[in-house]
Amino acid sequence: MPTPLMLVELQGGVARGSRLARFGCTRKDLSDAVRRGALSRVRAGVFAAPSCAGSVRTAALHGGALSCSGALRMHGVWVLADDEHPHVWLGLAGRRHPHAHCECVEHYRAGSMRLGLAPVEQALVQAFGCHGEEFFFAAYESAWALGLIGADARRRIRAALPVRARWLADIARHDADSGLESIVRLRLHLLGIRVETQVSIDGVGRVDFVVERRVILEADGKDNHAGRSERHRDLIRDAAASRLGFETLRFDYAMIIHEWSVVIAAISGALARARS
Repeated sequence: MPTPLMLVELQGGVARGSRLARFGCTRKDLSDAVRRGALSRVRAGVFAAPSCAGSVRTAALHGGALSCSGALRMHGVWVLADDEHPHVWLGLAGRRHPHAHCECVEHYRAGSMRLGLAPVEQALVQAFGCHGEEFFFAAYESAWALGLIGADARRRIRAALPVRARWLADIARHDADSGLESIVRLRLHLLGIRVETQVSIDGVGRVDFVVERRVILEADGKDNHAGRSERHRDLIRDAAASRLGFETLRFDYAMIIHEWSVVIAAISGALARARS
């Protein structure tokens, strides 16, 4: 018979005792597990495994499931920003449990809420309301690329968005290489600049974007291209591209997110040279 710890871990690391009872776990079993240190009591009737993340434990203490950026990051989804405080999904009419030092942000949305970690689908929809279009778009494409949202989930997510925002789901792709590239493509789309993505060029390799068949854009993430060998490889690629008539522009995370005006000025200049 599975132990209380095994049952709680199968429920995602935190669970109500009433749910565990369905699997034959008694109150005495749970009390014994807490006494041995195998489980901890989050609050009355709620138990957590030692492996349970602190943010998930906090959400359960508050009465719900961790959502928005915190949940998406735990699912492995790329996120543009972290939540300052835990965002907790309480269902449509859930009961909140204020606690010491509570700074939880509450979300009341329909759905079958279970304590612990909100599903990717719910976290994406709720994150749109908290963080806006860019955050949602990058996270949506990341979740799709990771295989975390199937066709049915994508239809439900689109339907849950405000009508004015459903176009974001319509232009999303399943093969986005990174959240940073998703943001670049979205911003260029809004400016009316059409790009080809993940283009393979003979003698150069695969590049992030090609604009008007002559300008290559590379979006380097926070941790990419930091070493000398990577930098040398990039220079070789840029030289090969130049030989073929391409101009290559490289932008890092900080430039794209915090200095977009510099980025778009550089792109505009390169396009003007290409057209002439």
